[in-house]
Amino acid sequence: MKLNYIPKYPSVDDLRKKAKKRIPNFAFEYLDGGCNEDVNIKKNTDDIRKVELVPNYLKPRKEVDMKTELFGHVYDAPFGISPVGLQGLMWPGAPEILAKAAKAANIPFVLSTVTTASIETTMEITEGKAWFQLYHPAKEPVRDSVLNRAQDAGCEVLVLLCDVPVFGWRPRDIRFGLAMPPRMTLNNIIQIMTHPNWALSTLFHGQPAFETMKQYMPKNLNMKQLGKFMNDTFNGVLNEEKIKPIRDIWKGKIVLKGVSSKADMDMSVKLGLDGVILSNHGGRQLDAAQSSIATLKEFAPLYKDKIKIMMDSGLRGGPDIARTLAEGADFTFMGRAFMYGAAALGKKGGDHTINILKTQLWQVMNQIGCDKVADLPQYLKK
Repeated sequence: MKLNYIPKYPSVDDLRKKAKKRIPNFAFEYLDGGCNEDVNIKKNTDDIRKVELVPNYLKPRKEVDMKTELFGHVYDAPFGISPVGLQGLMWPGAPEILAKAAKAANIPFVLSTVTTASIETTMEITEGKAWFQLYHPAKEPVRDSVLNRAQDAGCEVLVLLCDVPVFGWRPRDIRFGLAMPPRMTLNNIIQIMTHPNWALSTLFHGQPAFETMKQYMPKNLNMKQLGKFMNDTFNGVLNEEKIKPIRDIWKGKIVLKGVSSKADMDMSVKLGLDGVILSNHGGRQLDAAQSSIATLKEFAPLYKDKIKIMMDSGLRGGPDIARTLAEGADFTFMGRAFMYGAAALGKKGGDHTINILKTQLWQVMNQIGCDKVADLPQYLKK
C-alpha cells in the first residue's frame, strides 16, 4: 500500500508540534488541553499504550484489508473523525477541510453542533455521508428544526452527546478568556500578530461563527450575550425521556457518545440505539474518570453482540487504533489528531493525517500477520 503523505511529518506528534508553532496560544490550548490538571487526557493515551499485541510471523500471509462495515456502509479504514467544537477558530475552514478529506478517503466525519460549518455545507461536501452530533437543545422547536435539517440534508447517522451535563473546568481556556470570538486581551492580540498565516487565513475566511446555530441566534450579540444565549439554548443533561422523542423523529441510525458506565450501556440497549462511542470527551470533562480503553475492556465482552461499540479519547496513531480494535472496539474515532493536522498543514492536513494513520495501521497489521480488521482481537496479549 502506498499513500501520499509529507515525510517531514510522519506522526501525529510531529503535527502537534507544528500546529503549536503555527496557531495562537489561545487556539492551541483550547485544542490541546483537558480539564482541571489534565490527568485524564494523559491517562487516556498511556492506558491505550499498555495494550500489547502478539505477532504471528510464520502464518500464511494475505493482503491486508482494512475495510470495515458499519451501519450498512463499508468504510476504507476502521477510524473516523470525531466531532470537535470551534474548529474554525483553531484553523480557518478546518471542518470543511476535514469533511472533504474524509469523503475522499471513505471514512466518517462527525460534525459538531457547535463547530464552524453548517449542517447543509458539510452534507453537501460529503454527499450526505457525514454524521451529525447533537448538543441537546433546551427548546423542542430548535431540537426538531436541527434534526429535520440534518435529515433533509441527507444525514443518516445521528450522534447524541451525553457527557456534557455541565462544561468541564478548563484552566487553559479560562486563562486565555476563550470565547467566540476570543476575548481581545493584549496577550491574545500579540499572539495573533505573531502568527500571520493564521491571521491572514482568518481574515480571508471571515470571523468563525456557530454556522449551524446561526439562524436561531439574535444578530450582533456581544460576548456576554453570546455566552448567555448558548447557556439558554443548550441543555446538556440527557436522559431516557429526552432520547425517546428523538428516536421517533430520527429515521436513521442513532449513536450515544460519551458512555462510561454500565447503567448508560444498559439504557442504550434498552432504547434500541444502534451504537455507542465509549468516550470521556478526550479528558475534557472529568479528570477523575477512568480512561476510555479501561471502559472498553470492561464492556466489550458484555455487550459485543448487543450493540455496536466504538471508542474515542486518547488515540494518537495507527498502533493505538490497532490496540483499541484488538480490545474489542468495532470502530475508532479521533478528534485532536485531525485538528493537529489541519492546524499544521491547512488544506493538506486532513489528507495527510488520514494517510499516515492508514499507513501506520497497515504496517502494524502486516507486522503481526493480521489480514482483516475483525481478526485483531486474536493478536491481543492476554
